[in-house]
Amino acid sequence: MTELVGCDFSSRPTARKPIVLALGHLERGRVLLSRLERLASLDAFSGWLQQPRSWVGAFDLPFGLPRELVETLDWPRDWAACMRHYAALDRATVRATFAAFCDARPKGAKFAHRATDWPAHSSPSMKWVNPPVAYMLHAGVPRLLEAGIHLPGLHAGDPQDVDATGQPRRVALEAYPGLLAREILGARSYKSDDKAKQTPERLIARKDLVTALEMGQTRLHLRLKVTHAQRDALVADTSGDALDAVLCLLQAAWAWQQHRQGAPCYGLPPEMDPLEGWIVSAQAAPGINAGG
Repeated sequence: MTELVGCDFSSRPTARKPIVLALGHLERGRVLLSRLERLASLDAFSGWLQQPRSWVGAFDLPFGLPRELVETLDWPRDWAACMRHYAALDRATVRATFAAFCDARPKGAKFAHRATDWPAHSSPSMKWVNPPVAYMLHAGVPRLLEAGIHLPGLHAGDPQDVDATGQPRRVALEAYPGLLAREILGARSYKSDDKAKQTPERLIARKDLVTALEMGQTRLHLRLKVTHAQRDALVADTSGDALDAVLCLLQAAWAWQQHRQGAPCYGLPPEMDPLEGWIVSAQAAPGINAGG
C-alpha cells in the first residue's frame, strides 16, 4: 500500500516550530491518518527525504518561480538550471533582487505571479515576507533535488530509484492547504502563531474544518479518517501546522487517486508551465494559460 505524505514546511524549522509531516494512506475513498512526525531542522528534513521508502507526498512550498520574473532577471529558463541558480544565492541577495524587481513595477502590480496563483488564490512564490514563500522554495526545493525525488512535470529524479514496474518510488507535488481550507471556511481564520489571536472563533473554525474533512465536503470527494485522539490533537493545535499537514495529505491522496485512474502527471494540468510548476488539485480556469 502506497504511503501518502502531507508536509507543512518551514524554511527555518525549530523544536518549537518544526516541519510537520502527516502520514497515511488511501483506502476506498477514505484517507486514513497514520501518524504525525515533526522535524526540528532542515538537516532532519533532508535525512527523512533520503530514507529508502516509497511515498507520494504533497509539500506546502512553491516548486517554481514566475516565468515573468525569471525572464526579466534573465535567469535560466530550464527548471532544474533555474533552481540550481536560485539555490546558489543567499537570502540577502534573493531579497535585494526581488525587491529591486518590485520597485521597478507600478503600484498594485509589484509581484509577478505564476499561472497557478489565480485558481489557487496563493501568494506569489517570489514573496519574501508574510508569508516568506520565496525562502521556503529556497530551503526546500534544493533538498528535494539533492534527494533525487521525482517532481511530476518538472524533474525526473533519480533514474535508479524506481519500483519493480519502473515507477518512481518517491514522488513530490506542490500543495497549498489554504486551497481546501478556504473551500470549507471561506474567509474564516483557523490558526495563528500569535497567542493573542488564538481565539474561540479560531477554535470553532478548526473544529468545523476537521468535521467537514471527515464528511468529505470538498470537491476532492475524499473523507478523512482520524481517531478521537488525533481529532482532538488537530483541533487543539492553535498554530494549525498539524492541520495544514493533513490538508496537504488529502491533496497527496487526490493526486495518487488520479494517478491510479490513469491521469497523466498525477492530475496536474497538461498545459502546466514546466518552469513555474502547479499546485496539485488547483483547477485551471477556462481561458487561463497555465503555460505562462
